[in-house]
Amino acid sequence: MTNALLSKTLPEVPDISSDNAHYLRAITDMADKCAVVAQTAIYTQNKIKLVEKGTRIDSRLYDRLVQHKLSATIDSHLSVENMVDVASLLVAAQTQCETQTLPRLLVQAIGNANDLLTPLRALVLPKPIAFKLTVVREQHPVLYVHSLQMALLAVFLGLRSHIHQHDCTALATAALLHDLGSLYMSPSWRDPNYKAEGIERKHLVAHPVTAMLLIRSQRTFPSTVEDAVLEHHERMDGSGYPRGLVGDKISPMGRILLLSEVVTAFYEKYTDIPAQRLSLVLRLNHRRFPSDLVAHVLHLLPIEDPQGSASLPLAENALASIDTLAQAFDQWARLRADLPELPPSDTITCASEFLDARLSALEKALLEAGAHPRQQAQMLELLQGDAQGMTEIALVGREALWQLQSIVHDYQHQRWPKPSENADAAVAQWCEWVQAQK
Repeated sequence: MTNALLSKTLPEVPDISSDNAHYLRAITDMADKCAVVAQTAIYTQNKIKLVEKGTRIDSRLYDRLVQHKLSATIDSHLSVENMVDVASLLVAAQTQCETQTLPRLLVQAIGNANDLLTPLRALVLPKPIAFKLTVVREQHPVLYVHSLQMALLAVFLGLRSHIHQHDCTALATAALLHDLGSLYMSPSWRDPNYKAEGIERKHLVAHPVTAMLLIRSQRTFPSTVEDAVLEHHERMDGSGYPRGLVGDKISPMGRILLLSEVVTAFYEKYTDIPAQRLSLVLRLNHRRFPSDLVAHVLHLLPIEDPQGSASLPLAENALASIDTLAQAFDQWARLRADLPELPPSDTITCASEFLDARLSALEKALLEAGAHPRQQAQMLELLQGDAQGMTEIALVGREALWQLQSIVHDYQHQRWPKPSENADAAVAQWCEWVQAQK
């Protein structure tokens, strides 16, 4: 599939050729601390020589390189000392199995680390891919660790799903390479306080496409790897990206990757009762994740003791969250009552339909989990003195409030084919109310 065809069906992708400014910056910055050398002369597309063969690359070359379209991808010209290879990946993965919480849980569940590591021994790393992984390791070490943990978890889920070992290697490959597209994005998106807008938001949504194109360009990996990488941010209910696929439209490996991404991110983000938080999110959002794979994850999670946790919300905070949720549902019900009824439709064409659908889905998920404000308020008095129960209610409230903010964010980035002045005003008013509750 060409870039032109992709652009008609998927989000616009950033330039993945050799003159991408963010990737060039990462390479030249890496070259200040690692020996990066031009193995061949570097030419522009107009056959002007920019860099002689044998030149040691450093950050001073960035301005020269970024101003020109190069005749070939930059990493096809370069070598780097201590480049990532299968042996170094195995060492790093083994270390994680011995020291990191999530990989240790995987080893404990499966019996030994070797079963997780064996598929990694068969990895194929073409030089441009190995070079990119080296840039990730040196410039974005957190992302490198994340990708390795995802590979281990993906292999675990593959083994639990009785996938053939050869396919487990493909799974490990997809997990390891799934975020290569982020090399072509501004590094500011990794700041948790940074809110991507405009073109950066588009690049964030498109990074699975970028990674897939990078993998496809090698003509080395099976299409299952390409598909899984493209789908690692999809969701079973169609709420993911970049294509909004639903259910079986997501490939089996894609389903493993999308769940692996969420689980790994939880253990990276939270040091305080991560298993309890993750269990709650998976159960509250059960329509978004593949249930058979979720069952394997839930069996992994230890029972944590919340006593003494410094970040445990107090009972009054739990009650405040429940009250805010109840008000959010009531607020929209009042605003919606003043809008005309819309004819039944299989597609969402306006903002009020969007908000109706999202809030209905959230209410249904909360009811099915026994976590709707009406249910939770009745339980609070019964749970006084029960630290684990109170923590669960507080976490439910926190997760549901996060989902309200997510609805607001998604509304702000949509374009409706049928704008309606009254409906848009009502939805905007509700969104303003939600944002004021932060």
